[in-house]
Amino acid sequence: MDAVRDLLTERAVLGLIASLAVLGLFVMLCRARRVSTSVEDAVMDMLHRMSKASADLREGLTEDAANKATPHLREMLRCVAVGITDHEGTLLSWDGGANDHYEFLRTYIERAIGEGHKEHVEHRKLDCELPGPCSLHTAVIVPLVVENEVAGTLIVVSGVANKRQIRMAEETARFVSTQLELEVLQKSRQALAQAEVRALRAQISPHFVYNALNTISSLIRTDPAHARELLQEFAEFTRYSFRTDGFFTTLSDELKNIHRYLTIEQARYGPRLNVRLKVAPEVLQVVLPFLVLQPLVENAVRHGLAKKPGGGELTIIAEDNGAEALISVEDDGVGMDPDRLFEDLKDAHQTGAHVGIGNINHRMRAVFGDDYALVVETAPDAGMKIILKIPKYRPGVRTNLPIVPPRLEDTTEQPVVRA
Repeated sequence: MDAVRDLLTERAVLGLIASLAVLGLFVMLCRARRVSTSVEDAVMDMLHRMSKASADLREGLTEDAANKATPHLREMLRCVAVGITDHEGTLLSWDGGANDHYEFLRTYIERAIGEGHKEHVEHRKLDCELPGPCSLHTAVIVPLVVENEVAGTLIVVSGVANKRQIRMAEETARFVSTQLELEVLQKSRQALAQAEVRALRAQISPHFVYNALNTISSLIRTDPAHARELLQEFAEFTRYSFRTDGFFTTLSDELKNIHRYLTIEQARYGPRLNVRLKVAPEVLQVVLPFLVLQPLVENAVRHGLAKKPGGGELTIIAEDNGAEALISVEDDGVGMDPDRLFEDLKDAHQTGAHVGIGNINHRMRAVFGDDYALVVETAPDAGMKIILKIPKYRPGVRTNLPIVPPRLEDTTEQPVVRA
């Protein structure tokens, strides 16, 4: 939880730095371009170039990404050339003239990487013996710092030498570094989301697997047809639960997997497990995070109904609620003390009996916002009801898309627990 909070706080800071870099570059460009072009045109051109470069740099510091970004950076800076190297000083891309001067700049590039500060190189300092007038009057080499380490350098070659050109090179390097940091952050957030899905998969009880296979084994002689049916359901259940093709699914697919799970559990518990399902057709195609419902159903069976003498009833309702789908998972089992549940959830994000609820609450808030935290109603001997709201549409949320949503506010850290 702290890791997620730290990453997202860092993301906000990086976003602010990027915004300030845009503003700084815009001011300098407006001062530098004493031409008839309107301010509005200058703004539009700069934002267009920065937008293009941003998208390219989010791929990371690769040769392909650098080749895509350098033309936009050169046009934005109105300079002779722009080059980008990696952390060893190897040239990844060079756009513009004077590319035959790269070898003359290597010593300064290595110094910028090793010492972590910019190098301002005038042509007279170079061992340039090339014939004819040289388009490289000055070069500014600025380290690209990502997570406090030099990831490469930005080289800005100009036909003039002044403080404004040096400042523009520094601000552009800061902008590039920020985009590269965001790319690293995106990978970190994706890794965190993948870890949470793995935690939910691990929550699929080993006891369930053992008991399912034991139930199927006991039916092989007495009811082989039923055993084959259950074995097929078990195979489809595990195939879905351990799939790797995205962080989102449809309510329809999630309910199909829950049906497989309950079919196996009903074969085990018999009349002790009654299921009531009520689903509005309008919400079947709503998109929600992968594995948010099945762990709640498993918790209801394992911790609610299995511990109640004589068993009980599990009720799953999904109804249309305007712009949202309203989903509830309810059991009339043993329930628990709300205060104890709240305390368990604070310490059970990755381990513990109720890891599913804490994990799902975290993922719901990360995807949809704090307004979509889980609501849990429970009391001793009064069962448990968990309520989810799913928006019917949210930008960037669609099936088979491995996206990690960008926001997670630290305002409602735990689900709402009601007695």
